[in-house]
Amino acid sequence: MPMVKYKSIFIDLDDTIWDFRANSKVALHEVYDIYNLSQFYNTFEEYYLIYSEKNTELWNMYHHGRISKEDLMNERFRYPLQRLGIQDNALAKALDKDYLSILSTQKNVVPGTWELLDYLSNKYNLAILSNGFEEVQYKKMRSSGIDHYFQEVILSDKVGVNKPHPDIFKYALDKMETKPDRALMIGDNYDADILGAARCGIAQIYYNPLKKQITESKPTHQVESLLEIINIL
Repeated sequence: MPMVKYKSIFIDLDDTIWDFRANSKVALHEVYDIYNLSQFYNTFEEYYLIYSEKNTELWNMYHHGRISKEDLMNERFRYPLQRLGIQDNALAKALDKDYLSILSTQKNVVPGTWELLDYLSNKYNLAILSNGFEEVQYKKMRSSGIDHYFQEVILSDKVGVNKPHPDIFKYALDKMETKPDRALMIGDNYDADILGAARCGIAQIYYNPLKKQITESKPTHQVESLLEIINIL
């Protein structure tokens, strides 16, 4: 049994319970085909690698407030074109719009999601706490069928600051009427989810399936599969 009786659990969405990597790759492949991007790239995998590396870089900048949401959305599709000397902002915006539309309909969840949510929802108040975009996060949850598990969906878009900023965690605590020592954060992003929660006095479970090296303070708990969380809680 856990030492602490938690009241509320905050759960990140993308790549914690909703399988962003798998779903994103499907959506990207569709827009790659729709817009005939094979005329620019030899293979989809080549395009996917370039896009993914840039997208990860941009998301890290977005988490820390160094770029805007609009910058991220515009640049992630503009960059792979610019690498080939193609300056077409209209195409980049169209790619992003259709990508988000297709992405929001994907249903893949991370292995262990159903068992974890069934277990947690019977014991705790659950809230999504995500830096993802408002226009797709609700749709993604409905498409995958996980929306009914959560009392609240707290998005940085609506709060005005991203994880790891303390204000979004304070907002979440107020929304769930929970003190920091009665809350727990589950997430896969060490900086945004784990350090952000820790700085606010919130316990953390770091979902780390890729066994990334921890560079700063250790999380309260660390797991490589979601099912391990059931044993902790």
